[in-house]
Amino acid sequence: MNRGNGVALWRQIQQKLQEEIARGTYKPGERLPNEAELAERFKVNRHTLRRAVGALQESGAVRVEQGRGTYVQEQMVDYAVGRRTRFTENILRIQRHPGGHTLRTLSLPAEAEIARGLAIRAGKPVFLIERVGVVDDKPVSIAAHYFSQARLPRMLEEYEKTDSITKALAAQGIEDYFRKTSRIGAALPADDDARHLQQPRNQPVLTAESINVDAQGKPIEYSLTRFSALRVNLVVEL
Repeated sequence: MNRGNGVALWRQIQQKLQEEIARGTYKPGERLPNEAELAERFKVNRHTLRRAVGALQESGAVRVEQGRGTYVQEQMVDYAVGRRTRFTENILRIQRHPGGHTLRTLSLPAEAEIARGLAIRAGKPVFLIERVGVVDDKPVSIAAHYFSQARLPRMLEEYEKTDSITKALAAQGIEDYFRKTSRIGAALPADDDARHLQQPRNQPVLTAESINVDAQGKPIEYSLTRFSALRVNLVVEL
């Protein structure tokens, strides 16, 4: 640190760390050294170090997670919510790398909210497919997809063949489908969701409750998706 050039020490530390983040010394999602280590490195007191980190946080370069540390901010994913919302297509369109895996598939009776979304009676059997969505090897979402068993009796069978909801629907005669409604909100994640999204329990998730319909406007899917607010912006397309 140069103590005689007229630039405040905290500002010099901010600039140095910003440069290191820019050239990849600290990569997106990586934790910075702790407060004591950085204070020792720059030979400053913790108050000066905290001011530098606070400036980095205000600029959006890092995020501070209480009790866990300071992390380099990942590049946010602008996830489009529109008439045709497909995870893989959305991510490829912004030139990122999509991926994901299945958490569970099962049959269960429809709760009231799910039944309303699918236009069936509560208690009627539905299939659940729950998936983690991944972008550039980072988990960004957990989506629970529900389908009426009476309407789509082979949904799990076809999904297990292809690992694709779109292909499983096509195999049952639904070549395309469209978003009818999306209700967006925010909440704190459940413990399991926080674990799968690799984020703190006290950091919020964005929620999207959605209904997809076929070409005739009949509901085929009710879904509830939880997006990590640390990594995703929801962009509503009109």
